[in-house]
Amino acid sequence: MNRDKSPILPTKEWLPEYSKPLVLAGPCSAESEDQLRTIARVLKDTGRVQLIRAGVWKPRTRPNSFEGMGKDALGWIANVQEEVGLPFTIEVANAEHVNLALAAGIKHLWIGARTTVNPFSVQEIADALVGQDVSVMVKNPLNPDLQLWLGAIERILAAGITKVVAIHRGFNTFQDHIFRNSPNWEIPIELKTLHPNLEIIVDPSHIAGQRSLIHEVSQKAMDLGFDGLMIETHPNPDEAMSDPKQQWPLDGFQSLLDSITLKQRHFQDSDSIDQLDQFRKLIDEIDHNLLMTIKRRLEIVDKIGQYKADYGVTVFQLERWREILQDRIAFGQSIDVDEALVKALWDELHKTSLKKQTDIARNRKS
Repeated sequence: MNRDKSPILPTKEWLPEYSKPLVLAGPCSAESEDQLRTIARVLKDTGRVQLIRAGVWKPRTRPNSFEGMGKDALGWIANVQEEVGLPFTIEVANAEHVNLALAAGIKHLWIGARTTVNPFSVQEIADALVGQDVSVMVKNPLNPDLQLWLGAIERILAAGITKVVAIHRGFNTFQDHIFRNSPNWEIPIELKTLHPNLEIIVDPSHIAGQRSLIHEVSQKAMDLGFDGLMIETHPNPDEAMSDPKQQWPLDGFQSLLDSITLKQRHFQDSDSIDQLDQFRKLIDEIDHNLLMTIKRRLEIVDKIGQYKADYGVTVFQLERWREILQDRIAFGQSIDVDEALVKALWDELHKTSLKKQTDIARNRKS
């Protein structure tokens, strides 16, 4: 499928009373009908929640853990949906889940991170959705793989489902960070760049892993211009049957929403627009000059590669590389350029240089 022509519809085209940001909230797991009713009433009263999330089937890493209430919860959801008038969304992991959810009148589904990693499972869900008028939200896979995320979205689109939303819930990595799942914001930003009409919401609960960080992640998501939030909330989080640490207390949910500052996506007055345009023109000029400088650098790299090949010298020179890196980082620090940025840039330049010089050496041998 051509990703640029994927028939994705903006969320506002199909969600009732939609206003940005799109807010999904509810418990990690549906635990009882009374629990769902209590949560639904509070969230309805905020006037800012469009969908209630509730886990019915909980994929767990190890057996004998709480795996959700299963089919019993579907009846509770159906009753509360009708009574409160706020639709629910649940996670589905196979065709049976899809069929049971549809039979219970649940029209909003999401595919979890553990399912997104498996194209066979996603395809099974997509096949079960053919001909159905539903919305499907696709969480990113556990590992930071944009193509796997795109593939899952494209499988749902290929089934004729156009009401599609992506959910960024962070990635499992070996990085040392304070979050349960690394945000890796550059990945959902790239997804948004590829699909400007695709709504992308952020799941602060799964990224944060602890409620003390939920506000920080939520604000970051809004600052970056994402389209909404999926936040776990519970009347008594510490007593929750799953993921208690990452659920926000229900009685403070309105306060949480009120504390998140929403930003305009665009400047409104002509003076600000003109000033921004000037800044952008400066950026364009600097970037073009930067690219010309990189081009000139690579031309010199080619000459060095040819010189090494002529004299049978190895492409990689450890001492020279260490010298370059130390010098550039030190110079960057002297002009207040972040060390991590300098290292990342020169790592990429070095990889390109090694490849070019290796190609020259190989061609010389042939």
